[in-house]
Amino acid sequence: MAELIFRKANQSDLEDIIYLLADDELGKHRENLLKTIPSNYLNAFEKIDADPNHLLMVLETENTIIGTCHLIFIPSLTFQGGLRMNIEAVRIASSYRKQGIGEWMINQALSLARKRECKIIQLTTNKQRTDAKNFYEKLGFKATHEGLKMYT
Repeated sequence: MAELIFRKANQSDLEDIIYLLADDELGKHRENLLKTIPSNYLNAFEKIDADPNHLLMVLETENTIIGTCHLIFIPSLTFQGGLRMNIEAVRIASSYRKQGIGEWMINQALSLARKRECKIIQLTTNKQRTDAKNFYEKLGFKATHEGLKMYT
């Protein structure tokens, strides 16, 4: 396998990120794959990029983006005022799955959490993604809470 690079995303990566987000059964119905990037994605990227508590990351090999995740650092009063990291929008390109690359990317994210001295690292996965849940549990995550969402 060629070298893997885990880095902060640039606006020029946005199209590749959107395609990764759409590269599964759930994402293909909720993402917008137009030839021109819709302004709502650009606006969201600008807000994420400007906030030091947000890191939109990409995983690159041979000048191709093959993975992404969004890391959000949340100051909290719980855990004695400890910082927590939330991992969102985790995707590996379908042609690169089941090769250990997702584990490598999550381990890079966990390393960033340790550097920032996070007290807890959390993520959610859709209940329909049983393979993803098993993947995260294999990495040491535990399903200790029941998550609820409200879509507007």
